[in-house]
Formats: sequence, C-alpha cells, structure tokens
Amino acid sequence: MHSTLVRAQNVFGFFTTVAFCTAILVALSVTIFPQEPSAKLELRNVQVVKGRPHYHSPKKEEYAHIKFDLDADFTSLFNWNTKQIFVWVLANYPASGSTPDVPSSQAIIWDAIINSETQKNPLNPFQFLLKSPKAPKKSASSKNKPKSKQEVQPQPGIIQLKNSKPKYQITDISGKLSARNNVTLEVGWNVQPWVGALTWTLTDGQSWGRWHGLHGGRSKAFDMPELKVKGVNQNAVKGAGKPEKAAEASPIVK
Repeated sequence: MHSTLVRAQNVFGFFTTVAFCTAILVALSVTIFPQEPSAKLELRNVQVVKGRPHYHSPKKEEYAHIKFDLDADFTSLFNWNTKQIFVWVLANYPASGSTPDVPSSQAIIWDAIINSETQKNPLNPFQFLLKSPKAPKKSASSKNKPKSKQEVQPQPGIIQLKNSKPKYQITDISGKLSARNNVTLEVGWNVQPWVGALTWTLTDGQSWGRWHGLHGGRSKAFDMPELKVKGVNQNAVKGAGKPEKAAEASPIVK
C-alpha cells in the first residue's frame, strides 16, 4: 500500500501533466484563427524644435514633434487565447552621417495597450459571495424620459486617431534632426496570449499559415523641416496632394 504522501504526489503529477498538455493545445489552437490586420497611417504635421525634450535633459538639443492620423483594424488578432495587444507607431529616419552600411534609426512616438474583453472584465470566482450594490432609485423625471437606444461598442482592436499628438519626442544621438530626408512612420504590434509564445509584427507580404501580414500601416516618405521653419504638413509628403483640413484630436482605441 502506498502512503498518503505518495498518493498525493501521484495525483499532483497527473494534474500537472494534464495542465501542461492542455496549455500546449491551447497555444497551438490559435493557428487555426485567420489574421488579416490592416492600418492606414498618414502624417499630419511635423515640427523640429531646439530645447530640452525632457525635464531631466542635461542640454538643449533638436527634437521632432510629429502629429499623425491612424485608422487601424486589429480585431482579427483577438481570439480566445489573446490577453492583450501592444500597438506602437515608430518613426524610421536615416542616422546622422549614415552610409549604405549603417541601418536607419527608429524611435517610437506613440503606443497603446488594447485589452481583450476577458481582460477588461475578468471572472471573479468570489463574486457570488459579495453583495451587489443596490441600484439607485429612479426619479420621476428619469422615468418619463424616453428610452434611448443602447450604443453598440466596437470590437477590441479598432483604433481611430485624428491629428493625434505623439506620446514621445524624437531625439538623435547627434543632437540634430533638422533636414533629415526619407522619414516614414510605421505601425507595429505584439500579441500577448494567455498561454503560449508572444507573436510580433508580420509586414505586408509576409504570411505564416492563415496569418497574413499587415496591410498598409506605413506612411508616405517625408522630410524633416529646417529648425527655423514652423512646421511641415501634408504638403511636404512626397507625392501627396492637397492636404485636408486638420481635425481636432479625438482618439478611439478599443
């Protein structure tokens, strides 16, 4: 006869084996869900200013302030194993005194975390033990008001940014950014699952099974203005037509 300790070890070993196999199946199951993300990214305005980009900066240097429009659809990246998605916009620009052998510099100007529905409203197993708060009594005026239609919330993964300000300023190790050529903005993401490995951006043209790369997500090339110029808008974008009227920032990230 086995002792109680041996029986407990056998039960725990069987439990961990089943849990490990289940986690592997859950991690592999995401490959059957198709992914077709898309994004449209446009430059609104860019300014190069000389000063201290941060309060702790030891000296004055040139930094860029870029405004942009972003309309993206990452709903296909969400499935039952998706916990959250980390999305960012980065600026790709030539390094100072760069040669063909030197890669271009990259700097993130905006980022956001998009939580899944299960992450927004996590299941609380002790919820049934907690007393639900009493609903406030309705006043006579509120009872007479006609019932409005319930607003439909967009699915997680919809991003709509108009004339959005950057979260971070762009600086360079040389301290100078003015008059840089062939600057582009790009969108990237990182999917963080509940179980399994992290997955990163697939660019346009790349595919892995039923997962397709990002359609769009890159702005047209533009040039950084001179230091004394007030700013560069869509007129400075290479190949761009007449710029649209600038709109106020109204971010929507779901």
